Amino acid sequence: MTRSVNLGLRLAALGFVSFVLQLVVVSQISILGVAADLTPLVVASAGFLTGAVAGSVFGFGVGLFVDLAFVQTLGISSLLFTLIGYAAGRLRELRAPDAPLTPIALGAGATALALVGYGVIEFMLGVSTPVSFHLLSAICEATLLNSLIALPVYALVRRCLIGALPEDPRRRSRRAYTTGGLSPLSRP
Repeated sequence: MTRSVNLGLRLAALGFVSFVLQLVVVSQISILGVAADLTPLVVASAGFLTGAVAGSVFGFGVGLFVDLAFVQTLGISSLLFTLIGYAAGRLRELRAPDAPLTPIALGAGATALALVGYGVIEFMLGVSTPVSFHLLSAICEATLLNSLIALPVYALVRRCLIGALPEDPRRRSRRAYTTGGLSPLSRP
């Protein structure tokens, strides 16, 4: 089995298990009146680990599954999770932040984008959503709670995908020049 098929199967299983876990367990637990949301954290973690293309495809699939399962406006979660997976993957490809607290910032950004983006798109589609201080407070509380659980979620996603992750292209290019030889471009 090739590495990309293995990665695809692992991502599909991860998306399904994380959604069922969110629906059955995590959404039933409320901390200070706020329930955590695993889906943006899992999408951002998978995008960060696998890259922009795989992250966006995974985000689209998870978002479509969320929209269909909750019978909500079709395509909103797909669009937002596609953006989250792509942005997390591009962050990894362009900047490669190796700081240990990167998953926390990534989780906070993904949660804020998912919550604010969903509200803005619903408002633009004409769904009457009351915009008040309570809504802003709920978004901030959910973002804070998801930031607190972002590191363990990232570690679990990494553990699930570790055998099928693509090689980091930056490390491969660095390794080529550490052999002590001349560059292949300087040969006659």
